[in-house]
Amino acid sequence: MSIDASANIHPSAVVEDGAVIGPDCRVGPFCVVGEDVTLARGVVLKSHAVVTGWTEIGEGTVIFPFANIGDVPQDLKYAGEKTRLIVGARNRIREGVTMNTGTAGGGGVTRVGDDGLFMAGAHVAHDVRIGNRVILVNNASIAGHCVIDDDVIVGGLSGVHQWVRIGRGAIIGAVTMVTNDVIPYGLVQGPRGGLDGLNLVGLKRRGVDRADITALRAAFQALAQGEGAFQDRARRLAESEEGGSPYVREIVDFVLGDTDRSYLTPG
Repeated sequence: MSIDASANIHPSAVVEDGAVIGPDCRVGPFCVVGEDVTLARGVVLKSHAVVTGWTEIGEGTVIFPFANIGDVPQDLKYAGEKTRLIVGARNRIREGVTMNTGTAGGGGVTRVGDDGLFMAGAHVAHDVRIGNRVILVNNASIAGHCVIDDDVIVGGLSGVHQWVRIGRGAIIGAVTMVTNDVIPYGLVQGPRGGLDGLNLVGLKRRGVDRADITALRAAFQALAQGEGAFQDRARRLAESEEGGSPYVREIVDFVLGDTDRSYLTPG
C-alpha cells in the first residue's frame, strides 16, 4: 500500500494492501479501494464509493456515492482474467454509475477519456472506449466494445448496442436505442434511433465556423438523397466541394472506416 502523506482517508474507509493513493486525494466514509487501484493526484471519493479491480483513476476525478468503478465485466465469457479500467482526468462520476474492466477477447482494457460527465446510474461496459468531454445523461448505458468519440452526448435512459461507434460531436436523444454506427455530428432520436439531422446546437456551441456548418448541411443532404448505397454517396462526397471541409472529411472517413456494424442513415 502507498498512501501519500497529503491524502485524507476517512477512518471508516477500507483501503486494501497494494492500493496507491496519490497526493491530495480524499477518500470519504465507508468507501472501498481495492488492492490494484491507483488514484492520481486530487481524486475525490465521496461516501460509499467503490473502486476495485485493476483500475486507474486520473487526476482530479470526483466519484460520487454508490458508484461502482472497476468491477468485473457483465459478460458470461469472462473467466476471471486480469483486465483493466483506465479513467482519465477531471471526470465527474455521479451516484450509482458503473464502469467495468475489459475482457481478454476485447483487448483487456476499458478506457474513459478526460473531462467527462457520467450522470446518475449511467453504465460503461467492458472494452468500451470513451473519448474526452463525453456526457452520459442519467441511466444511459453503453454496451461492450463500443467506441464513443469526443464531445458526444447520450441522452437519459438511452442504450447503445455493443460494437457500435458514435462519431465525434454526435448527440443521442433521450429514451433512444442506438443499434448502428452514428456519423460525426449526427442527431439521433426515437425509440429505435434514426439519423434525423446534425447536432447543429453542439456545433454552434463549439464555435464551428459558419462555412463548415454550411458544408456539413450540404453534405448531410448529399448523404440523405444521393443515388447509390450510403458508402457510395460518401465516396462521391469526398470528391465534392463540401469534401474540402475538415468536418465533412471526418464524416467521410468515419463512413468509409472499418466497422462490424451498418450505419444509421438519414430517413
